[in-house]
Formats: sequence, structure tokens, C-alpha cells
Amino acid sequence: MASAILSADSPGALGSSEAPELERLDLAIEGMTCSACSTRLERVLNGSAGVTDATVNLALERAMIRIDRAGADLRSVMDVVQRCGFRVGTETGTYHVDDLGNDRVARAVEDALRSVPGVLDVKVSPALEQVSVTAVSLMVPDTVLADRVRAAGYALVATTGVGGQVERERRQTARERRAILAAALLTAPFMVEMVVMFAFPADARPFHLPPLVQLALAIPLQFVIGLRFYRGAINALRGGGANMDVLVALGTTSAFAYSLYQIIAFHGPSHPPLYFEASAVIITLVMLGKHMEARAKRGAAAAIQELLALRPDVALVRLPDGGVEERPCRDLRVGDVVVCRPGDNVAADGVIARGEAEIDESLITGESRPIPKGPGDTVTAGSINVDGFIDIETRAVGEDSTLAKMIGLVENAQVGKPAVQRLVDRVSAIFVPVVVGIAAVTFAGWLLAGAGLENAIISAVATLVIACPCALGLATPTAIMAGSGAAARAGILIKDITTLEQAHGLSHVVFDKTGTLTEGKPSLAAIELLAGRDENEVLEVAASLQQGSEHPIALAFRKAVEERGLTLDPVEHFKNTVARGIEGEVNGVRYLVGNDRLFRDKALDPPPRELQRGGAEVWLGASLEGGDALLARFELVDELRPQAKAAVEQLKRLQVTPLLVSGDAVSVAQRIGAELGIDAVHGEARPEDKSTIIAELAEQGASVGMVGDGVNDAPALARATVGIALGTGTDVAMETAAITLMRPDPRLVAGAIDASRRTFRKIKQNLFWAFVYNVVGLPLAAFGFLSPTLAGAAMAFSSVSVVTNSLMLRSWKPTLPRLEEKGAPS
Repeated sequence: MASAILSADSPGALGSSEAPELERLDLAIEGMTCSACSTRLERVLNGSAGVTDATVNLALERAMIRIDRAGADLRSVMDVVQRCGFRVGTETGTYHVDDLGNDRVARAVEDALRSVPGVLDVKVSPALEQVSVTAVSLMVPDTVLADRVRAAGYALVATTGVGGQVERERRQTARERRAILAAALLTAPFMVEMVVMFAFPADARPFHLPPLVQLALAIPLQFVIGLRFYRGAINALRGGGANMDVLVALGTTSAFAYSLYQIIAFHGPSHPPLYFEASAVIITLVMLGKHMEARAKRGAAAAIQELLALRPDVALVRLPDGGVEERPCRDLRVGDVVVCRPGDNVAADGVIARGEAEIDESLITGESRPIPKGPGDTVTAGSINVDGFIDIETRAVGEDSTLAKMIGLVENAQVGKPAVQRLVDRVSAIFVPVVVGIAAVTFAGWLLAGAGLENAIISAVATLVIACPCALGLATPTAIMAGSGAAARAGILIKDITTLEQAHGLSHVVFDKTGTLTEGKPSLAAIELLAGRDENEVLEVAASLQQGSEHPIALAFRKAVEERGLTLDPVEHFKNTVARGIEGEVNGVRYLVGNDRLFRDKALDPPPRELQRGGAEVWLGASLEGGDALLARFELVDELRPQAKAAVEQLKRLQVTPLLVSGDAVSVAQRIGAELGIDAVHGEARPEDKSTIIAELAEQGASVGMVGDGVNDAPALARATVGIALGTGTDVAMETAAITLMRPDPRLVAGAIDASRRTFRKIKQNLFWAFVYNVVGLPLAAFGFLSPTLAGAAMAFSSVSVVTNSLMLRSWKPTLPRLEEKGAPS
């Protein structure tokens, strides 16, 4: 199934009501063979009317284009792509619609489908009650088609569906294999002759292909199997550029033409020197290299395919009468109750309504072991029910699900380009013309040196063939695909390429405390009475004041009330003071509950107390007839996450300085900092204080990461160089952050930095070898040290070696040191 990539950006986000209405198109591009192709297409798109930004990714064969709807549309963009010599990928699916034999139904269904953006053609078959839809690849999910037809009053059921990407790749791979096999069979006699030439002296060779036999073998290789190179070269030249196909076509045609000339012009008794084997071997090896490269690229992009594979096609939906029916997952709606059996993939994000099971979330969160879950616990679409029967009330479906958002984030990170790739693109844009110039100089130089026409042609051909911009073009995107994919499998979601680029340079990481380094589930540890009230009375009041809050401390008070069987009273004249506490009237009395800063602001100075369990203090006060008074002190304890200390130690090993910024009292923050080994500690910090601390570090030249999980962390997450949110936190934090950790393990912070560093290390390695290969190979070929056959082999496998080096990132996993706590999960 295709993913919905067509989106509109809010004009308001641009800061002006007159801002253009932008639309994003994510298109599959067919016909690109090297980075010269992607660079030229990107340049032309960015210079086209109505296009505000375009990024073309060679490895993914995708273009992400942002257009102004007032100046461009999908059709105009497709025309630009075609003029450049490429094609926008399309796909065709078939669907069943009841009563399609009725002319009115047929017209309504056809009109509804044609109105979907991205649909190019609709063909109705009334007799079969089928409709065929041709659409732009990646743009039109089956759910959109079904919703549009449902709005017209009819039901659309996919038979093959639009979005058969796996099937298309399978057919393309089969065609490539057949072509390579045919090329290999035609090239085999030339290879046998080459072996004989090296193995036997000239007067004792047992085998030699007659010239006309060589010509008969070379013609289909050159002009049938090798036709793709001519097409690619013509398209590139017609589009105003040059690519790898131009080099291959020029080189092989020169060798073929010279050999044909020798057959026609040679009249001696012996065989003339022919170089059909050079063109034949070059074509075969280049095709084999491109096939291996394509397979390797698919491996680098495997993370998205693995995530897509988690989506189940159908779900069992419980009916109001207690029965169940099978329903396509695309037809699920929020509020449906889905039955999930042992071994099933969870069909939608939701909450367990009934039953218990162990849930395997490893491909979503990176958590290696199944997690026991029961009523009230959340489950995520794509996770696996290991051993129980559960009913799940759906809370998010389709593009709103966690899995869909994960896929979108991984795709977004893989499509973008870091700054280093922009430089490579500029080199690639002039690479082929420069190589053609070097080949021309080589040809002329050998002639002027008196080496003869044959040597001049062979050296020029070797020069043309060995140079290839493919390795340069694939060096960066394949490393990014493999690195971001490996991070996603470990439960680290990176929003975009800018984040991946910035994360590897982080020098400082600021941690929030509650919910980040601690469990985020404080519990009431002690109550100290200060004014003669009993414990239940002060607890009821404190919990009543906080009954409308979802803050972890408020939840701790309400849980304590529930455990004691107490009741909550209504609150009037409620007032919240950020980072201090709250006020309100309960049974006609004005109460305050919060930290000591709230009471100091009210001219009540809480006396210092020894914290029995090293937790946080919350005070309760009241405005009474005799004046304001303190009624009670509560101590709450929020246990540290078992992974917190290891997370800090890992950052230090990466030469990253950890900081702790907490809203708790300075003494509490310092105690936790000492326990974790964090030297830089800031207590009593309001949300704006966290942003200020990050800004001050940035002014000193630091690159700062911020780790948090709450609404009050959002400003700091946005201010940091890289914001990192725990996936168990609030939606606001996750939407603001550039990196989301899919499970609450702070060790993944170091994992995210390590993944970024390793990815950019691979990029540097790839670019080094790609440049060195061309810098060394071109002179060797130009000076006659490489035959065209060896040059073709070297060119064919240069890009394969780069992609293979990138693929080594797929095995990356974050280092998760064994925890000190006995039995703690790792």
C-alpha cells in the first residue's frame, strides 16, 4: 500500500496571511542512473516556476518537491521531470464496486476517483464490476480512494490495489536478471578467447573467434541489451546534461565502431585487432554492477519495508452483539474494538479493554523482550501479541497511528541531504563533461605521441569507462538510509537529515529530571502534620486541589486518596502558578499546595526539614481567620530509572557533558546529580529557565541536546540544537523534539549520538574512497595502464563497494551496558 505523501502546509506557519499555499509532492523518479542525473533534475526543478524547494535522492529514486499551488501543480511538475529525460513513477490497481453495471453508479464512481489528487486515469469495466486506477506512485493510498468513493455512496474493495511496490520491484529484478543472463551468454565466448590469449602463445592458440562471429555476438549486446545506455544518454543530453550513460555509450560505441572499421578495412591473411570484447564486457559488467547496486540500495532502505510489513491487512472487529467480523484495517475507525489473538499483529493504536498478553514491540520501540500488558495499558499498531487474547479499543488509525508516523519520520530523514552532499552535487554536475574532456585530451595526446590510432582509442575508451559519478552520488544517501534505519530499529526516531547532521556534534546534553531520569511516577512517602489536622483531612484537601491536573505529582496524591478510600471535594476559584503550585477554595476555605517558593511568595517561609527518603517536598497551607498558616508537609519519592546512571556514563565516554536541570529544590537536584555523577546541576528551574540555560551554553559555542518528556520541556526542546523526547511523554514534547526515543530508556540518548557519528563516519569513508577511486583511476586509464575491460570492471564495482560499506551500518545497535540493579531490564 502506498503511503500518503501529498500534504498541504499551513499558510499561517509562514507568519503571514498572504503567504503562499504550499503543497508537498513526494514522487518516485524512474530513469536516473547516477548522481549527475539527480543533480541535474534537482537543479531544473528548483529553477521551475512555482517550485519553492526540491530535493532529489538518487539512492531512494525519490524527489521531494514543495510547490506553490498558485504557480504549479502535479501535472506541471511531471512535465518538468519528463523534459529532463526522466519519468514520474506510476502504478495501476484494480478494485471491485457493486452495481458498477449501472451507468449512474459507474459515472459517480469514476468522477469520485478522478477527483483524487494524483490519479491519472480511471477505466471502468461494468461487466466485471471492476475499476482500474492509474495513479502517481507513493501519492495515493487505497484508503483515500475508498474514502472518496464511500463519500459518493458506494463501497470500493481492493483486488490488487494501488501501491504494488514490492511486486513492481520483483518484476523489475526479474527483467534485470534475464538481461544480465543474456549479456553473460553473449559475452562468454569473448571471455574464453581472452583466457586463451593470455594462456597460450600466438602461434599455439587452439581457439580464436572469427571476426564475423565476434560481430554477430557484439551487435545484440551493443544495440539490444545495451540500448538502455543509449536511451539514458539521449535523455540526458536532451535534458541539457550528461550522466554515466553518456560515458558508457561513448566508450562502448568507440570500441565497437573501431572494431567494425577494422573488419571492413582489413584485408590481410590474419585476423585484425578487434575490441568487441571490450564493449561486450563493459556492458555486461556495468549491468551486473547496477543490479548489485540496486539490491544493496534496497537493503539500505530495508527499515521502511520492515515497518510497512508490520501493518496487518485485516482485523477482527467485535460487534455490539458480541460477535466478530473480519474488516480491512484501512476501514477501522477510532472507537472500534479489535480482537487480537496470540501471534497477531496489533491492528491499530489503542488501549486494552479486556484480557492480558505479552506484547512484542521490538520492531517499534527496540525493546528486546515482550512486555506484559493488561486492561488500561496502551498498545501500538504493528506490535505482536505473543500469548494472550485481548480486546483493544482503537485510539488512532491510518496516518494518525504511531507506526505511520514512524514511517513518515524515517522517510523524511532519508530523503533529505546534508551540507556535504550539496558540495558533492556541485562536483557531480560538472563531472561527466570534465571526464569527456580528459578522454579527448588522452586521445589527442596518444596520437601526438605517435602511439597510433589503436592505442589512442583504447586509452580514451578506458578513460571514459572507468570514471563514474555513481559512487559519489551514493556515498551519502546510502549511509543515511542505513544509519537512520538502524536507529529506527533500535527505537530511535530521527526527524530529518538536519537532526542527523547536528546530533553527531553535540557537546552537552541537558536532562530534565521527572519522567526522564526518574520513572515519572512519584508516590507519597510521608506526611508531616503542622497544625493539628489529621492525615486524611490534609490529604483530601491537597488531592482535591489537584484533581483536574495530569501532573505526575497530582496523580500521586489522587492515587494515595484512592488507596485510603477517601473522596475528593469540589474546588472553586482555582488558580495555577507555573513551577510553583496551585490555589483554590475547598468547602469555603482558601488553600495553597505547592513548593516552598509558592509559600515564600505569600510571605510564608516553610521551615527546613530533613527529607526522610531524599524525595521532593510539597507543602499545604490555608488562609484562616487568624492569618495564613502551614498545615502539612508531604514528601514524594520518584525512583530513578535503573538505566539513568549508565546513560550518564555513556555520554561521558562519548566526550559529551551531561547537565541536570530540574524544577525540584536545589538540594534534591544536587542529591540526584551526585548519585548519577552529574556535576552541573540546576535546581528550582522554571520552563523558561531551562531555555535560558541552553541559550547561555549556545552563546559559549556549545552544541546542546535537551532531553525531556513533558509539556513544560517543550520550550527547551525547541531551543536546543537537538531536542530529544521520550516516546512515553506528552505529544507536545514529541512534536517539538527532533529525536524521539520510542521507549523510556535514557541510554538511547547516547545511542542516538553514536548512530549519528557512525553514519557521518561512513559518509566520510565513502566520499574518500569515491574521490580516491576517480583521482587514481583516471590517470591510470589515460596513461594506458588499464585496459577498457579492467576499467569497466572497476567502474561497475566502485559504487557497489560504497553501498556495501554503508550496509555495514545495518548491524549497528546501541550499546546498552548491563545494569547494576538486579533483574532490571536492559
